[in-house]
Amino acid sequence: MGPDNKSEVSPNSFVLMGIPGLEHLHVWIGIPFCSMYMVAVVGNVTILAVVRAERSLHEPMFLFLCMLSVTDLVLSTSTLPRMLCLFWLGAHDIAFDACLAQMFFIHSFTAMESGFFLAMAIDRYVAICDPLRHATVLTHSRIAKMGAAVVVRGVAFFSPHPVLLKQLPYCRTRIIAHTYCEFMAVVKLACVDIGATKRYSLSVAFVIGSCDCFFIAFSYALILRTVFHLPSREASLKALGTCGSHVCVIFVFYSTAGFTFLTHRFGHNVAPQIHIFIANMYLLVPPFLNPIVYGIRTKKIREHVLSSLRAKLS
Repeated sequence: MGPDNKSEVSPNSFVLMGIPGLEHLHVWIGIPFCSMYMVAVVGNVTILAVVRAERSLHEPMFLFLCMLSVTDLVLSTSTLPRMLCLFWLGAHDIAFDACLAQMFFIHSFTAMESGFFLAMAIDRYVAICDPLRHATVLTHSRIAKMGAAVVVRGVAFFSPHPVLLKQLPYCRTRIIAHTYCEFMAVVKLACVDIGATKRYSLSVAFVIGSCDCFFIAFSYALILRTVFHLPSREASLKALGTCGSHVCVIFVFYSTAGFTFLTHRFGHNVAPQIHIFIANMYLLVPPFLNPIVYGIRTKKIREHVLSSLRAKLS
């Protein structure tokens, strides 16, 4: 048996390649990625600080927004700093355990992001379609239970991923053709049949994503039906503007995540750099856009931030 066919159960480290074919542009690609990350961190931390300081914002919409902000911070922080080290410092090596930890955070918190989008869609549905019962339906107790259910679901379904990969033997090649440790990119390095493992991962991702997406679409369809029957044209336009911006963020998340999922299953002819670049988008763009769409565009948060700034400047 040649040296290239030797295997080891737990290699010390893997080598992240980055974006194949675009290695000469890594430094430049890192600039917009870093800018988006900084906006995501500042924006989400601001939302958390504002909601914590202002008791009038302790409402279902803003509590779910805080949960989404925490998810965005963990999701972006688990990938971007390490990715920038690769782009700017040429740090391609990543420890095996660090790789598994990054994979767990990426996949479990992506599932949580999807779950919190659904929770926020349910909140908007109750607030617009049944406003008189909004406070009694979405009590703090129920909000906490919904948040806990989203977290438990993400952890329960994706905890097996690092456990499964920890048990597999890996070939001498340790190169991951990606910018981060993604499950499908790592499992391909195993020296054994991985058909069942791949089917489990793809099935879990498909079931969670498709179910959440269906119920989100159903909620917004009911919201739109109610909005079009509002007696006030001004109220209808305001509700449409709010829902429209929310739907745009959700569409970006599910379209990029869906493209990545389908590429693993069917897109064998998709160029690797396109696949990897879009795979980065669903980890970068939502944490960047969410504070802008859900935060700055929300009147109560905007007014509180502006009043705080005025108080500090005066």
